[in-house]
Formats: sequence, structure tokens, C-alpha cells
Amino acid sequence: QVHLVESGGGLVQAGGSLRLSCAASGRIFSSYTVGWFRQAPGKERDLVAHISGSGLTTYYADSVKGRFTISRDNAKNTVYLQMNSLKPEDTAVYYCARAPIFSGRMDVYDYWGQGTQVTVSS
Repeated sequence: QVHLVESGGGLVQAGGSLRLSCAASGRIFSSYTVGWFRQAPGKERDLVAHISGSGLTTYYADSVKGRFTISRDNAKNTVYLQMNSLKPEDTAVYYCARAPIFSGRMDVYDYWGQGTQVTVSS
């Protein structure tokens, strides 16, 4: 069984920073793409960023490009999302998920974490 556990969420003022972590179980973590998604109240879940198994290829949604950085440490089975210059519109529950291919399509992600709340005050 694969488990993904997010941490690092919290309350921050606009312009501030947070770093989210996604810790995964499983012995072949480096074979999988990991994505970060977010869901604001009353809105659909959207892709924020994803990173290939090797960490060499990344993708960012336009809304976070230049502000967020996704990275991974396969030795620690952990993926990070560094979030800088946070805006109130970044407020959402952030989820990490695993996929066997490099894709932003939500339906290819087979295991999901429980989510961590990020709240950005104005």
C-alpha cells in the first residue's frame, strides 16, 4: 500500500513563503511523477506543478510560475513545493499525488495524500 502524507501548510500573510512536503511510502518512489494540486472552497481541484521521477523535468501552472518551485529528494522519498510571494488567491487545500507517467491529467494519478491547508491573509 502506498501512502502520501503532506505537511507544511499553515497561515501566512500575503507576500510570505511556505514549504510543503509530501512524504511517500514505497520502494520505487523515484519511478513516479509526483504532482501538487490545490482546491479552493467551491472550486475544482487544479494542478499546481508536477515533477518527473528523476526530478529533471518539471511543469508549473501559469498562476504559480516564477513563484513556486517543485523539487524532490528521492533518497528521502519526499517531494517539496516551495511557495514564495504568496497571494490570497493561493488559499486552498494542497494535495500531492503520484502518477506512473509525466502528466498533468488528474485521472492518471493513482494515490493521493489527505491534503494540507494553506491560508494566505491579505
